[in-house]
Parts: sequence; structure tokens; C-alpha cells
Amino acid sequence: MNESELPRGQGGRRLIARFSQRLNELIAALYPDERHRPGYAKLAAQIRETTGGTISATYLWELATGKKRNVTLEQLDVLAEFFGVPPEYFFDDDAAERIASELKLATALRDVRVRNLALRADGLSSEALDALLTMVNEARRIQHLPDAAPPAEQVAGDSPSP
Repeated sequence: MNESELPRGQGGRRLIARFSQRLNELIAALYPDERHRPGYAKLAAQIRETTGGTISATYLWELATGKKRNVTLEQLDVLAEFFGVPPEYFFDDDAAERIASELKLATALRDVRVRNLALRADGLSSEALDALLTMVNEARRIQHLPDAAPPAEQVAGDSPSP
């Protein structure tokens, strides 16, 4: 989502909207199944247990919904520690983009079948990997799924996917 697509937060503050959006993305990455996603009270308790920092369920809800307009540096540090991201993730677009792609990969690798496919592909020739990518791209097209990774995410030295 680029800045022009961001909803304007209270008082027209895009930074507030960006903060709440990124907090919600971290929660969704940590708990991808919405049916098993904890409420803010349980999440706040997990944050306290994990980091030793204090954060209330109400404060967490206010941050996630954009209702709280002034996150403290202490709370920012606690959230960053809990989610395993640098504090600049919440405010720096470049850091957020880099971390979002890492989160997407980590989320995909939670599926044992995705991990199994990746591990079995290790050691295959470039030609065999390209053939697998072609098959996966075709399967995604048949299922009307978007491209999994734009060319910009390719690692230097990789051949472009067909």
C-alpha cells in the first residue's frame, strides 16, 4: 500500500494510520489464522510475559485501531521486541518493506508442505528449479492467485522466473 492509498488517521495523520496498519500486519503474521488470533487482553499478557514491558489491552487496541495518537518510545520498544522487528519498522517505509517480505516468507514457511517443497528443491540444478517455478506459476494462474513474488524480490544472481 503506498502512502496515497493509506487511510487518513485522526486529524489527517498518515503516520498514525501507517503505524496501526503495520501493527496489525505484525499481529496477522504472528497469528495468521484469525479464528485462533488472541484478543487484545491475551496479546497484551503475552507481550508482558515475553518482554517484561507493560502494555494494557486497551492501549494495544487503541494503537491497532489508530485511536491512540502518541505511542511512547517505551511502548514502541516493547512492541518491536515482542514482534522481533526494529523500532523503525513502524515509521520507515524502506525498513517496513524489507521486513514485510521477510514476514511473508516466514508465514509461508509455516505450512509444512511449503517447507517440504523448499527443502526438496535444495540442490536441484538451475534448470530443474526453473521448471518447478514454471509449474508453480501455472498452478497459481489456474487457481487465479496473484504472482507470489514480483521480480524486484529476486536475489541477485538468480535467473528470472519464467
